[in-house]
Amino acid sequence: MKVLKNYINGSWVESREQSTVDVVNPANQEVLAKVPYGEGTAADVELAVESAVKALDEWRNVPVMRRVQPLYQLKQLLEKHVDELGRLITLECGKSLPESKAEIQRGIENVETACATPMLMQSEFSENVAPGIDEFMIRQPVGVCACVAPFNFPGMIPFWFLPYALACGNSFILKPSEKVPLTMMKVFELIDQLDLPKGLVSLVHGGKDSVDAILDHPQVKAISFVGSTPVARYIYQRGTANGKRVQAQGGAKNPVLVMPDADMEMTAKIIADSVYGCAGQRCLAASNIITIGDKKGTITEALLEAAKSKTTGFGLDEGIEMGPVITPESKRRIESLIAKGVSEGANLLLDGRNTTVSGYEKGNFIKPTILENVALEGEIIKTEIFGPVMSLIHMDAIDEAIDFVNSNNFGNMACLFTTSGLNARTFRNRANAGNIGINIGVAAPMAQFPFSGWNDSFFGDLHGQGRHAIEFFTQTKVVIERWPQEWTRKF
Repeated sequence: MKVLKNYINGSWVESREQSTVDVVNPANQEVLAKVPYGEGTAADVELAVESAVKALDEWRNVPVMRRVQPLYQLKQLLEKHVDELGRLITLECGKSLPESKAEIQRGIENVETACATPMLMQSEFSENVAPGIDEFMIRQPVGVCACVAPFNFPGMIPFWFLPYALACGNSFILKPSEKVPLTMMKVFELIDQLDLPKGLVSLVHGGKDSVDAILDHPQVKAISFVGSTPVARYIYQRGTANGKRVQAQGGAKNPVLVMPDADMEMTAKIIADSVYGCAGQRCLAASNIITIGDKKGTITEALLEAAKSKTTGFGLDEGIEMGPVITPESKRRIESLIAKGVSEGANLLLDGRNTTVSGYEKGNFIKPTILENVALEGEIIKTEIFGPVMSLIHMDAIDEAIDFVNSNNFGNMACLFTTSGLNARTFRNRANAGNIGINIGVAAPMAQFPFSGWNDSFFGDLHGQGRHAIEFFTQTKVVIERWPQEWTRKF
């Protein structure tokens, strides 16, 4: 079984760490590869940073119009290899093939947006702020930047950061999740074909040891992270304590409100796609579904039917809509949380536990689950399950539901389904979340907009994607120049 190499200084090199962990297909427990994991990976980070510092001296002075040229080529390479990348995502992450290929497409959109960096990072200029004095602001690279990526979107999330960092003149180090490193291994094979300085982009494997080495290294100036809230808080606190810029996306418990005037059948299908897409393992998955004034149970019945219709299995098989969760440990955790919800008084409207898929008996499968009347003061209502579980709550009025939304410690996404413009306007104005959806099940911003997050869902000031990414990966310099016809000491 092959042990994965790091990509450092333009070459594939073996890790300094001899210990490994398995990369496992969650549908059948097949070992796909082995990845370095242990204290020695900190030495790998040191090598990557050393080469990144050297490459930075050359790259930061390359004109921005030239810096984006390799990104155009990267876009073409990614498009050419969408099928292969999608298959790798399905094998190591578990999601269905259509989901995996759609993920790569969203990554490509970020590469496209980063190609607009020559315009996005243009400076501001004011002439004659005083006689003979001009003042302007320019943007310059931050330096060596790093990303610690999660398991659930191995082909998309690194592209929230990597193309922008490069276009802005920085060098970049990526540490993919040890659970799903194969997708980025393939992406770096494509990056290796680009005309970039050696050492400008590196890939380093590992776990907490390599992350801490990144957080503590004095030459690393900016860190991007996506993952759970406890780890996001740790990354932010340790990184900022070391004087680094940090953007750390945390977890979520996303609420979706359904008004009685919504199109019930279509709304139910869209919500089911949101709750159960990617087996619920995404930070924008709908979780707490709040029906408003559903006294006849119309939307409840529609949600139940939509959930039952989902086909669960191996993501490369025909017609599969939902794959397994990432590990056996995740499956056990999710199933224990379902049991916890029942113990807190919830009605188990649909039970997806103890699922076995023929031909994949060792897979980490959980079918769609619905917990109805979840206790508002219980643990489940505020815990990120990160699995295919819907918590169904019934309320009488939109104001009551918005108050409940705003009591959430998280603030990643909140959505409303309605045909009322007034209700939609009220909701988008009052709901405390960074991404708001109106008649949308997954309010995922396009690449031109920042991936916002509030409260415990985000630590930092500038988010990934779009103009926020340009601002995060550049530092501003204000220049005041005097070129007078007659010299004076006045300003």
